[in-house]
Amino acid sequence: QVQLVESGGGLVQAGGSLRLSCAASGIFFSNYVMGWFRQAPGKEREFVAAVRQSGSSTYYTDSVKDRFTISRDNAKNTVYLQMNSLKPEDTAVYYCAADRTTMIRTTARNYDYWGQGTQVTVSS
Repeated sequence: QVQLVESGGGLVQAGGSLRLSCAASGIFFSNYVMGWFRQAPGKEREFVAAVRQSGSSTYYTDSVKDRFTISRDNAKNTVYLQMNSLKPEDTAVYYCAADRTTMIRTTARNYDYWGQGTQVTVSS
């Protein structure tokens, strides 16, 4: 049974930081591109960041570049999202996802497995 379990969300003031974690089980973690998506109320789920299998290649949506950092620890089957300089517009439910491919893709439907999400709320 595949499980992706996110943690680390919460309430933070604008300008603050949070670190999200996503622990995977039931998959050979090193074979998957890992991504983070987010969904705000009334909006579609959007791509945030992704990292390839080795961890050496990453990609970010423009709105989070230079503020967020995605990383992974294949020994721990875990992917992280370090979020700095948070803004109220970053408020959303954040989901991690796994994609059995060799390239980074930004479309949600391409991802095979999803976590349940963790709420991030940034107050102004």
